[in-house]
Amino acid sequence: MNVKRFVIGCLVTYVVVQCLGFLIHTVFLGETYGSMAEVWRPEAEMMAKTWMMFLTSILWTVMFCYIFTRGYENKGVPEGIRYGFLIGLFWLPVAYENHVIFPIPISLAHIWGVITVVTCMIYGAVFAAIYRPEEA
Repeated sequence: MNVKRFVIGCLVTYVVVQCLGFLIHTVFLGETYGSMAEVWRPEAEMMAKTWMMFLTSILWTVMFCYIFTRGYENKGVPEGIRYGFLIGLFWLPVAYENHVIFPIPISLAHIWGVITVVTCMIYGAVFAAIYRPEEA
């Protein structure tokens, strides 16, 4: 494993995860979430727990990138897109489980499902564009 490229890839992917998360959940879905305030914790309580989200996001990103390196085939960005698609599909059921557990509309579950697949494909492409194993 090329540790330097792995770390750089993880950092860049993490920045992309955070930026897309902000755009999707604050900018694009913020009004939708606001209309369902009774479903979520009060904003002050969520803000006090934000550190947990950053920590779990770091862990998720590192694991996402690490698992990619285990099956690395040196096929470039398309390999990362394919990997991201598969990981996105792996998480797709969670969107629908959330619909069962929480009183959210099925339309939001659909949006979360599609967003998960698409963003994972982007994360895979980003990491694959950066990561290369050490030369033999």
